[in-house]
Amino acid sequence: MTTEHQTLALILFSLFIAVTLGITTWVSRNRHGSAEEFYAGGRLFSPMENGFAIAGDYMSAASFLGISGLIALFGYDGLLYSVGFLVAWLVVLFLVAELVRNCGRFTLADVVAARMSERPVRIAAGTSSVVVSVLYLIAQMVGAGSLVGLLLGSSGPVARTLTVVGVGALMVVYVSFGGMRATTWIQIVKAVLLMGGAITLTVLVLLRFHGNFDQLLTSAADRSGHGRAFLSPGLKYGGDWTARIDFMSLGLALVLGTAGLPHILSRFYTVPTARAARRSVVWAIALIGGFYLMTIVLGFGAAALVGPDEVRASNASGNTAVPLLAAFLGGGAGSTGGAVLFAFVAAIAFATILAVVAGITLASSASVAHDLYASLKRRHARQRSEVAVARVAAVGIGAVAIALGLLAQNLNVAFLVGLAFAVAASANLPVLLYSLFWRGFTTRGAVWSVYGGLIPAVLLVLVSPVVSGSAESLFPGVDFQYFPLQNPGIVSIPLGFLAGWLGTVTSREEPDEAKHAETEVRSLTGAGAV
Repeated sequence: MTTEHQTLALILFSLFIAVTLGITTWVSRNRHGSAEEFYAGGRLFSPMENGFAIAGDYMSAASFLGISGLIALFGYDGLLYSVGFLVAWLVVLFLVAELVRNCGRFTLADVVAARMSERPVRIAAGTSSVVVSVLYLIAQMVGAGSLVGLLLGSSGPVARTLTVVGVGALMVVYVSFGGMRATTWIQIVKAVLLMGGAITLTVLVLLRFHGNFDQLLTSAADRSGHGRAFLSPGLKYGGDWTARIDFMSLGLALVLGTAGLPHILSRFYTVPTARAARRSVVWAIALIGGFYLMTIVLGFGAAALVGPDEVRASNASGNTAVPLLAAFLGGGAGSTGGAVLFAFVAAIAFATILAVVAGITLASSASVAHDLYASLKRRHARQRSEVAVARVAAVGIGAVAIALGLLAQNLNVAFLVGLAFAVAASANLPVLLYSLFWRGFTTRGAVWSVYGGLIPAVLLVLVSPVVSGSAESLFPGVDFQYFPLQNPGIVSIPLGFLAGWLGTVTSREEPDEAKHAETEVRSLTGAGAV
């Protein structure tokens, strides 16, 4: 990229940082420091505002950079991410949104512990939430590193390290000083910018092909070097039976994982009622659906106009396909139009990363303070003490995410998010559904369900090709690969459900029928909801 590209992109990004820091400062002067204010923004947001914030929280660097990059490199096989991320919201809408809002206060553990022995359940659910959040944060850090490498014309470790550390520092500031209210407004601003940028690029791509999507696909297939195979399953997930099972495993994780993501569940607590939570999801689905349809156009547009070889030369995982496409559509590298459009898209991508990491960090720090700290140290801690712990936890979680994000810089961000979804679907979704819908579910079943999904999911990733055994692994020089699939979802998700069932049927604990009845009425009607 030219100096003109770099300077303009940095100016726009600096402007976004200034605006978001201004929002954080303004919000921090108008809050009273309660847990409800810090974790849920006082529950004062409207369904439309929360819907935009949910969309801003969900449409991450994986969506904007990773999915389009995978489509540009692998064609049809990259589409699974767009479809899976969107279809997942039907599970959220019909099974989760209203019930979670009625039963919980701030975290997933609030819902699960409503009728269980609180301490062990909170520790298990809190631990799982932190693990999922850190995995998701790693993907955002990888996106930040890829983007700065393109922006500064350098993929060296110093530039990436400084960028990842800078993003980590900003997310800690947003969360520590602004809490949920600042995070929400940052996500709303980011959602508007991201939709505007995606619409602009999509229109420009379609204009290049006179609105003919079939012509776009044909050009992408021809430029890919694979011909019509580019538009058929198999380039990434079709080599053998292992690849096909991996494809199914990824699809299962994407469809079921959203309903177990802590930072998505926490958004349902920012509106006053369950009806408002449901309407928020409807708003979010409309925005998210439109966006993921546009990522398909952008991915094939990058393949047709930029070319997979140039995308791969810039970033082996395809994370820079959209910025390269923007520069091309503006007139090419070195042109004024290319510089402006590239800078605009790069700034939006940075904004996307910052907004998402703020939401994830807030959700994970809430789990540390509200679930783990309150259970392990001071179960009846005062709200101000709990909020103080959450702020400190944000710093620690940020440090861990920075370190792991630097380690995983060579992986595709959408792929990393797929791993986070697999862990969320394995550890969080089974215990959530059992708690809401199974009258006989017990404390042992809840704890076993969480750990029975979490531990296998993490262990299978550690002994998979993701970590060792191939040139694309985190540690390419060693080989302790024993599990052939890259995504563990097809194994670990059933194990989570099985462990919950087994723990319950072998437990001597008598289910509390009265508590279940109370929870059922509360979840369905909202009576007694906070």
